[in-house]
Amino acid sequence: MSRRALIRSAADLALAAAFGPVASRGFAAADGATATAARHPSGLRAGEFPAGFLWGSATAAYQVEGAWNLDGRGESIWDRYAHTPGKIKDGGTGDVACDSYHRYREDIELAGKLGLRSFRFSIAWPRVQPDGRGAVNPKGLDFYKRFTDAVLEAGMRPFPTLYHWDLPQPLEDAGGWPNRDTAQRLTDYAKIVVDALGDRIGQWTIFNEPNIFTELGYLRGIHAPGRKDAPAFLRATHTVNLAQGMAFRAIKASRPNSEVGVVVTVDPMLAATPSAEDKAAAERLYKFHNLWFTTPALTGRYPDGVLPRERQSELLGLREGDETLVRAALDFLGLNYYSSCFVRHDPAGNGVPGLNAKAEDLPATMAPGHTDFDWKIYPKGFHDIILSMAAHTGHIPIEIAENGAAYNVGPGADGMIHDDKRIAYTRAHLLELSRAIRDGAPVRAYHHWSLLDNFEWSEGYTQRFGLVYVDFKNGQKRTIKDSAAWYARVIASNKVV
Repeated sequence: MSRRALIRSAADLALAAAFGPVASRGFAAADGATATAARHPSGLRAGEFPAGFLWGSATAAYQVEGAWNLDGRGESIWDRYAHTPGKIKDGGTGDVACDSYHRYREDIELAGKLGLRSFRFSIAWPRVQPDGRGAVNPKGLDFYKRFTDAVLEAGMRPFPTLYHWDLPQPLEDAGGWPNRDTAQRLTDYAKIVVDALGDRIGQWTIFNEPNIFTELGYLRGIHAPGRKDAPAFLRATHTVNLAQGMAFRAIKASRPNSEVGVVVTVDPMLAATPSAEDKAAAERLYKFHNLWFTTPALTGRYPDGVLPRERQSELLGLREGDETLVRAALDFLGLNYYSSCFVRHDPAGNGVPGLNAKAEDLPATMAPGHTDFDWKIYPKGFHDIILSMAAHTGHIPIEIAENGAAYNVGPGADGMIHDDKRIAYTRAHLLELSRAIRDGAPVRAYHHWSLLDNFEWSEGYTQRFGLVYVDFKNGQKRTIKDSAAWYARVIASNKVV
């Protein structure tokens, strides 16, 4: 063990000792997954994780950085959307957010104190390339060089996402993601960043949750850019897949030894009833939600049985040769998991031809708890979807890129944040993650969402997911929550405690 590693190990144990025991009550993991079960043939007991497992947390540029118009940064679709009255709860914007553009060293130091081994963050496209094309902003690249160096100096792996929803507004003005040219613009941007930072960074995520930012931004209109246009939404999904394949090859050309992947949010999609119609609807929605941005990369084809085959080319805007352009031999798969849902056959659908499926909350008999965001809590779904996605993607390495819960607990009389429900939620899900690994899932990392309370998109500042409390009204003071102290002990022991 190096001197730095020895010092970090001692510091981790000291941190855990300083906080003492933290209560863990609430949700039980399914199927008897407890931390005291007998050792599995893999050599791991329930709640244990493999040696070298990467523990981390996550942030995203627009949600934490602020400094929206400083040092040459251009306008993003989220700047425009958040500045539009009535779009964000309580009128919040990301103009300041957590002010991490100025306080990033403090935030990285906090992560280091918790013992994190992987720091997931995103790079703001409009900070690097303000117009989304053409001139590069050197101050933007310099910021991310300093940021990455600080993560490395703290002994953590920098794990960046190139696109976490902040499209430069000029590209949206030119048509946005439904415009096929945006794929080339993303590819050019990816090459700029990887050329500049590839000497420091070994793993890259191209997109975060393309299944979410396309649907909410172009179909449902509740996220930036706020459009409700089903044909544009479908074309957007294809442009994103083109961009993924093209950017993948650009990154590999710049840094052949880099690992490149994508992060998708996933749900098991359970049939609401045993009827053949509901089962078929659940299968269609599973493919559309979970596989639409992985199957094309790995096979060059979209999943069968979603769009009418005779209309697929028309609806997506396919051109000859696209089956090659979308291909990307992904080195790893990132999964985000928060909840699960029931699916019913619904002839009305949601504007996607042939989908004919409707998702709804799980019943209380299956998911008796919910978060303060009213998301149903179903830890077993975490285990099940990990194994399912591993089978679909050929068991390439998996990184859990996000998992967490909103509990809006503020400081108690002692000034501390006693968020026992977050501990219970995370504990139950980590037990299921351990079970999935013991059942053969190739998971190598877990990132808690999120490191900090932050700007939570259309919810503004009303939902707190962080391990660290941020006092947005009083100088941005950071306070480590009980859940962070508990997570530090998990990391130090490499098992659920």
